Amino acid sequence: MQSNLFIENIKLVLNNIRLVPLSYEHEQGLAEAVKDGELWNLRITSTPHFSEVRNYIEIALIQKENGSRYPFAVLEENTGKILGTTSYHDILENVKRYEIGYTWYAKSAQRTHVNTTCKLLLLEYAFEQLDVNTVGLRTDQFNFKSQRAIERLGAKKDGVIRGDTMRKDATIRDTIMYSIVKGEWGNVKEHLHSLLALR
Repeated sequence: MQSNLFIENIKLVLNNIRLVPLSYEHEQGLAEAVKDGELWNLRITSTPHFSEVRNYIEIALIQKENGSRYPFAVLEENTGKILGTTSYHDILENVKRYEIGYTWYAKSAQRTHVNTTCKLLLLEYAFEQLDVNTVGLRTDQFNFKSQRAIERLGAKKDGVIRGDTMRKDATIRDTIMYSIVKGEWGNVKEHLHSLLALR
């Protein structure tokens, strides 16, 4: 059951980045974003081919309907350009644990403030509005770039799930798990603001 705090008109805004609920109206913009860097060639991410973006959105919205995921489009606020997408997922309301993932950005938005800004917005909403206890993040064992980015946020490594899921190329991956718990949020929040101040 989807939390009633996930209101349909939720808009999270900071540093010229806006997160809005994902919908089919974002299809063309996401297709253009995925072409920027030909992101579908990355075997260690969930990024779809540009011809499969509509199906990607459809699956995300089905998962949203059943309460296991809440997907967002990531926009540049002043232009409306779509930079990518991210989600809350694996939502466990009984223990108040959410994960942040299904995250990808156009190549031109990578190695900028975009990911740090998005994570700050999502973590802040999770801990301060949804009152979660734990926010998890996960990545492929070979996605070293993602591991560095997650560790840079201040998340702690929980461990490795062996043989966890199938990649796009049908190989089986091990998954690296990270988390931030409620008691750590104050320090992590200050850390993220400090990172953004240095940009």
